[in-house]
Amino acid sequence: MLTINELYDLSHSLAGDYLKQFTYPWEALAGISDLILEIGKQLPEDEYVHPTDWDGNVLEDVWVAKDATVFKTAYLHGPCIIGHRTEVRQCAFIRGSALVGNDCVVGNSTELKNVILFDNVQVPHYNYVGDSILGYKSHMGAGSITSNVKSDKLLVVVKDGAEQVETGRKKVGAMLGDRVEVGCNSVLNPGTVIGPDSNVYPTSCVRGVIPASHVYKDKDHIIAKK
Repeated sequence: MLTINELYDLSHSLAGDYLKQFTYPWEALAGISDLILEIGKQLPEDEYVHPTDWDGNVLEDVWVAKDATVFKTAYLHGPCIIGHRTEVRQCAFIRGSALVGNDCVVGNSTELKNVILFDNVQVPHYNYVGDSILGYKSHMGAGSITSNVKSDKLLVVVKDGAEQVETGRKKVGAMLGDRVEVGCNSVLNPGTVIGPDSNVYPTSCVRGVIPASHVYKDKDHIIAKK
């Protein structure tokens, strides 16, 4: 449960064609910024606008769908795309290199950096999501975060039982498959991969690979859904 094809329905993101060229999702992290700039230039001008910053300067590398809602206290730094009907709430902090799909919620005090959020993703309350890819209809509960750097600052290795896959990157957050539910105040350690339709209990500390359609209670209790 490590590959892009196993984790995501690529029809639910503007990054779909881009992701097809890779085997593992973390391989796509390095090119997110350039991808956004390329996609942005092709977006219909009658559907997207360039917002202005607090000083009235036009943000040429930020595209916001006209039917999206961005609260005045939210901060958007390019390159960034905010999709149709997405809501970016009070004091959200989008640091850049964020491709946010349609019908998403980026909540109050949520921080995004170098991420792809598929359509219908919800990160609605006090979340940090960095160097991560969140699949269609995935949801992170209040206070849950992706930790994207190891405490020893070494390169991140994705561990699936005895299998270890080197990412070659110092910064790798979490790869959430489609329809993943992460409970409140959970920490997803660097290189965490969660398969589609899986759930994580609140206040969990997760690392490694969680198979599809499982419930993570703790590291010793990962139960297949019935």
